[in-house]
Amino acid sequence: MSNNPVGQMTWKPPGSKECSLHLRLHSSEPWRHYKEFPEYVIPDPQGFSEGYATFIALRKKNWDFI
Repeated sequence: MSNNPVGQMTWKPPGSKECSLHLRLHSSEPWRHYKEFPEYVIPDPQGFSEGYATFIALRKKNWDFI
């Protein structure tokens, strides 16, 4: 069993006007901007959408996309 948490990601949480990567570790938690999780942030290459590199890295770790 892995010690790495598998969380959830979304680009636009319900009720938000902001379209950017948001994360949560458990479905019972509120969505938080991905930069509030510095342990997961991956710098984006120039020209990429903000949060895209983090999204790809977390998908590779089996995080759910909602």
